Amino acid sequence: MTNIAIFGLDIDASFLPDLIRLFSLLHERNVKIYIYKAFLETIRNRCPEMPEVAGVFNFGNELPESTKFLFSIGGDGTLLKSMLLLKNKSIPVIGINTGRLGFLSAISRDDIDVAVQMLMNDDYGIEERSVLRLEEGRDMFGDFNYALNEITVTKMDSSSMISIHTYLNDEYLTTYWADGVIVSTPTGSTAYSLSVGGPILPPHAKNFIITPIAPHNLTMRPIVVPDDTRITLSVDGRGHQFLCSLDSRSQAVSFPGSVTISKANFHVKTIKLPGHGFFNTLRNKLMWGTDRRN
Repeated sequence: MTNIAIFGLDIDASFLPDLIRLFSLLHERNVKIYIYKAFLETIRNRCPEMPEVAGVFNFGNELPESTKFLFSIGGDGTLLKSMLLLKNKSIPVIGINTGRLGFLSAISRDDIDVAVQMLMNDDYGIEERSVLRLEEGRDMFGDFNYALNEITVTKMDSSSMISIHTYLNDEYLTTYWADGVIVSTPTGSTAYSLSVGGPILPPHAKNFIITPIAPHNLTMRPIVVPDDTRITLSVDGRGHQFLCSLDSRSQAVSFPGSVTISKANFHVKTIKLPGHGFFNTLRNKLMWGTDRRN
């Protein structure tokens, strides 16, 4: 019997019928379902007739070792949190998108039936995505100082820029006088970095992106570096603190402060279904080539 996990944070009432359909499709195939405890409580408060599950979990290490994959129900932010929950367990994740854009959570509600059929037939591939590791000497993020999308340093007030002295493998690159700097993985290249002019990289690229946010010097452009590069950001400014963010988690750091970013020694696994490749997703989500004149 196949074991699968389901993770979510909240759910819109309009998606409940689709979620119930997902449960039914899995039960029809004798799948044992383990669901994130807080998500199950949320669902049952809104839908008392929710089917029974095999078990609940709060952390990834509570899942059976034989768990085949995890469904993340929500947007890209939810999928990122599910990966943090799994930490470095080798359970691949597939996202069902209930949000708006969803580069990572690429399965729409209309694709659920087909997606389940493909998964049960083992008709899918696995993509390994690189992860960023933060070293900062203050243990700000506990025992999981990693990010899948990006690590960012930004100013905390609305006035003064900050100075970010940047070193690659201890070799001085430049000083960004800016609102901040984003260090992004290929996965994160379609997130915050893209919104401030960074390039798009496919998930398997062996690179990181350094992208300044609103630099004072307009010649400062994003740069792509090999992913075996140690990136050190030494930050100073006129205020008292700057903000250091790992995906959706943030902590304030006092000036002057320094962080070092490198590639983690593990990968996160995501499921790729036929017809849902990265470039196909780009065309659909960014509407490349769409022209009402055609």
